[in-house]
Amino acid sequence: MAPQDQLLDLQTRAKAMTPSGLLTMVAQRFPGRVALASSFGVEDQVLTDLLGRLAPPLPIFTLDTGRLPQETYDVLDATRKRYGIEIQVLFPNRTDVEELVGRSGVNSFYDSVESRKACCHARKVAPLRRKLGQLEAWITGLRREQAPTRQQVELVEWDETNGLFKINPLAGWTSEQVWEYIRLHHVPYNALHDRGYPSIGCAPCTRAVEPGQDIRAGRWWWETPEHKECGLHVVDGNLVRKEAPK
Repeated sequence: MAPQDQLLDLQTRAKAMTPSGLLTMVAQRFPGRVALASSFGVEDQVLTDLLGRLAPPLPIFTLDTGRLPQETYDVLDATRKRYGIEIQVLFPNRTDVEELVGRSGVNSFYDSVESRKACCHARKVAPLRRKLGQLEAWITGLRREQAPTRQQVELVEWDETNGLFKINPLAGWTSEQVWEYIRLHHVPYNALHDRGYPSIGCAPCTRAVEPGQDIRAGRWWWETPEHKECGLHVVDGNLVRKEAPK
């Protein structure tokens, strides 16, 4: 089928499925060409636990920007041990980071939105795109409740920038549902969540939030909410495009 037909078929089927059912379907639809992109947030940990119940489990990869909190590395190792799985760790191109730091300094992301996005691009977006070029579909932990920029997230989308399907099994879940699953199944999670960090990225760009604040208030807190995306999930100023090419 053409991408548009595949998209409509996947979206229709996904509406009647649980997250586990959706993961099973995409594993069958894209054998050897689908993987979970994990940052080890609680959503990704739920998905990792679900994937661990598949036989065989789908591949998982993560992006190491070089600026992650120690607690993120701790949960990475804990996840490997708990599920007995290999997690592919991707690093930015050394030359890209050296040029960025040489040109703008180590902490240029505080200077402007443009400078912050340049840092995110070198450390996150570029290595992600290299990986996605090997896949037909990627799985994410995006949820509509997470941010104003994510309110239109669908279970299955077409990622126009990278030319593949994007699967968001937890799109309609609430924070309460995520944490209920984590506790029920004793899933390992980042210790920073217990210290007021609902959303965790690079160490210098993440801080704790006050009770009642927006989930992503601690991410790039010096920017306005509509700018708070690193570029992994933005297409031409929007979170996603809803149609695949015909």
